Amino acid sequence: MVEKVLQLKCGCNQYPWGRKGSESLAARLCAKTPGTDFKIDENTPYSEMWMGTYPELPSYVLETGENLQDVLDEHARELIGKVVIEKFNQTALPYLPKVLSIAKALPLQLHPDKSLATELHRRDPSNFTDPNHKPEIALALTDFEAFCGFKPLEVIDRLMQLPPLKSFLPKVKKPEFDDQTLKYVVGRMLKASDEVIRETNDALMQLPKEAFGEEGYIPEMIPRLSKQYDKTDPGIVVALITMNYLRLKPGESIYIPADGIHAYLSGDIIECMARSNNVLNSGFCPSAERNSADLFCSVLTFTPHSGEEAILASEKFPRSKNGKTRVYAPPMSEFNMLATELDDGETESLDALGGPSIMIVTKGKGKMKAGGKEHNLDEGYIFFIGVGEEITFKADKGLQVFTAFVE
Repeated sequence: MVEKVLQLKCGCNQYPWGRKGSESLAARLCAKTPGTDFKIDENTPYSEMWMGTYPELPSYVLETGENLQDVLDEHARELIGKVVIEKFNQTALPYLPKVLSIAKALPLQLHPDKSLATELHRRDPSNFTDPNHKPEIALALTDFEAFCGFKPLEVIDRLMQLPPLKSFLPKVKKPEFDDQTLKYVVGRMLKASDEVIRETNDALMQLPKEAFGEEGYIPEMIPRLSKQYDKTDPGIVVALITMNYLRLKPGESIYIPADGIHAYLSGDIIECMARSNNVLNSGFCPSAERNSADLFCSVLTFTPHSGEEAILASEKFPRSKNGKTRVYAPPMSEFNMLATELDDGETESLDALGGPSIMIVTKGKGKMKAGGKEHNLDEGYIFFIGVGEEITFKADKGLQVFTAFVE
């Protein structure tokens, strides 16, 4: 009989943009997994805890120490299910959930679509480690700031008429400011010299706040971003002038399509993406770590074109018995995300899912019945649950659980 509910231990990486020591929720949750050897160093920034089977930072079965992928390979039909195996033609999980703790802006980035990812992986497998695309969602656990997608064209056009920005416009002006003009502008900004970017930022800060209209946050954020990186970083001008600046409350979520430009700025989030680690960076990072501006701009798509378009609303999950679970369903096939919130003493039951899931407890204590057994739940507890298992949660102390799954 194959055990279908497996408690996991997971790793946490240490990119410089992560929160330091125990300020990092990712690190705190990682350290609370029982039996783990993870210890927090208060001087180290901890950025992302990964949950799943991606080889760069894989999860392990807590009880046996086995790599989760090895277990899935051995018992693929029982744990993943025939439908999901055939749908994706693999025994690896098609999604990668993470907890991110963000102290300063992540690189200004986008992820190549499947055709380009395949080509980049063929040409440069050390930097592009898989042939897959990477659409993703970011679900706020705390107050969360992000740059995501492009502002409406008329807003960008108006901002580009400010004197410090006019030099980035094409010499021959089109009748209207369209996506091709925007692509040209972003390319000019990314290729500009350090001196030009510094002068542009200085000049923008000299303008009165009223000059920016509803985008009055722009001059106030230049010093903050300059302090995090440098006043010569082109990401500052690209993000502030052309991109949506979003502030999300806990429970709110955004969807980033493949090729969608974004840079997360601060907060703690659950992030989930298609199984990939491919990324093109162009700002908010040292120049040596930036990809070619021409390659970056050639990949750009122009969705979303407003902050509202980026929001991914949740809906009540129809297969929850007590209505305490909501589903975030991005327009892609690799995963959906469930959020279960219970007050003290409350219960929730979820009908069996048609594929494998990974769940994490981010708050509270309680119990979970699944696979014919009862399991303790506490902050930082992470479980893999095989296909076809009904789950019942009971909260001893207000319980918050997130579950990534595929069917």
